[in-house]
Amino acid sequence: MNGLAAQYILFLAEMATLVLAAIGLVAGLAALSRRRAKDAGHIEVTDINRRLEAAGDRIQAAQLSRKSHRTLQKQRKAERKARLKRAETEASSYLLDFKGDIRASAFTALREEISAILQVAKPGDAVLLRLESGGGMVNRYGLAAAQLLRLRDAQLPLTVMVDTVAASGGYLMAAVADRIVASPFALVGSIGVIAQIPNFHRWLQARNIDWEQFTAGQYKRTVSLFGENTEAGRAKLREELEEVHALFQAFVQGRRAQLDMAKVATGEAWLGSKALELGLVDELATSDEIIRGACQRGRVLQVGFQRKLSLPERLRVSAQSAWDGVWQPPYPLG
Repeated sequence: MNGLAAQYILFLAEMATLVLAAIGLVAGLAALSRRRAKDAGHIEVTDINRRLEAAGDRIQAAQLSRKSHRTLQKQRKAERKARLKRAETEASSYLLDFKGDIRASAFTALREEISAILQVAKPGDAVLLRLESGGGMVNRYGLAAAQLLRLRDAQLPLTVMVDTVAASGGYLMAAVADRIVASPFALVGSIGVIAQIPNFHRWLQARNIDWEQFTAGQYKRTVSLFGENTEAGRAKLREELEEVHALFQAFVQGRRAQLDMAKVATGEAWLGSKALELGLVDELATSDEIIRGACQRGRVLQVGFQRKLSLPERLRVSAQSAWDGVWQPPYPLG
């Protein structure tokens, strides 16, 4: 009897622990939702002209005498005042950054930044986008590309600058631009689609473990992580990949008509110099050169959307990044 009572008490303790854990989880999610509502994020703007001038001034401060440096500071102050007055009527360039992961997570910030620019942009303004991405989920990168199309629809010239990589989904975004500039050793292209998934069916079968999956619709699930895959399912997945690849090619061709898709849509990525030869990019240069040139012609404002992540969000993002690094989902990646 005592043993039965002890087991019953242990059962109650376990149930109480589960209930408390559930309550804690719900409370944590509610607190996180409230925090998100309070911290909706904000737009930050940096004057790139002034930042470059400040960097040069610090060097000149070490080179010049105090008197000469004071004279230079007065000159710079007058120049900034005159430039700010001209900026009210002259065209501006807006600088954006997009560092893409497999989920195109930077899309959220890009959306806010473009919305902010469209609120104030005037005829003659332009946008510079520093893009770095090896690609990822087709639907996410397609949505990011659609955000860039908002700039084109507003008749804001868009220059995409690639210092390291714009491949697959990254190139899908770049293709929207009026001009693509790449550094000589940047990787560009990879117009292709991939899907891969591990299959543990034989491992489970060897351990007499059954995996049952119920679907409605012949192709609700083409391939499975744990079930036995069929040739029909594999064929259907290949068909879907070919359809996505065709859409990818059509999207790029519609914006870069000069491309020979038979040559560039093989899934290969090329270094900048070869990409220029193939017509994938329009110019070889680093983003620093392009930005400095824009500063010499007018005002350049860097626009960035910032939102402070809570601890649970940071942990979730870190865990998701680690998971994405070792496993790719079974849906199409561009």
